Amino acid sequence: MNIYQYFSAMSFCNTYLVADKESGQALLIDPGSVEIELIKLIESKCFSLTHVLLTHDHLAHREGLATLQKIYELTVWASVYGRYPFPYNSVAGGERFSLCNMEIEAIHTPGHSVDSIVWKVGGALFTGDVLLSGRIGSSGGFKEHQLLLSQIEEKLFSYDEHTLLFPGHGSPSKLRIEELFNSSLTHRHHDLKRF
Repeated sequence: MNIYQYFSAMSFCNTYLVADKESGQALLIDPGSVEIELIKLIESKCFSLTHVLLTHDHLAHREGLATLQKIYELTVWASVYGRYPFPYNSVAGGERFSLCNMEIEAIHTPGHSVDSIVWKVGGALFTGDVLLSGRIGSSGGFKEHQLLLSQIEEKLFSYDEHTLLFPGHGSPSKLRIEELFNSSLTHRHHDLKRF
């Protein structure tokens, strides 16, 4: 499995191109903005792009989808809790399936948004705005913030600590690094130790 990170200076978001090395089949995660450089990357590798996975329904993470659909025949996958203005395959948390010869798992992680999904593709986690390098995603209030923290600890930290993370903003990381150094999470651990 090859992972290519594309950062858009227009939307300040990461788009990920994930391809199966042997078949050349590929999918995109969170096409926030589609620029010529991204198309050149897909075409220069001769990838067959057939699927798009959306982590959540915020425009900055899906604004480029309409452009992509004019170029490629795509199947879109997103949360059953989403309210997207276009056809897509709805997925519930815990569902597992195969796309492009890669194993996919949907991990429903509400808190940043009701429909937030972390996608596990092969051995990597694509976290959208749930878990970022050094921080967690924003939330609408105290309850949503607490929900997001609990979802991260219960669902994401159950995976191997060396699992790679590819967030919607910022640089990639590892679960272990976030567990030790993510300021949003370390404060919570210190607070818990006092009780």
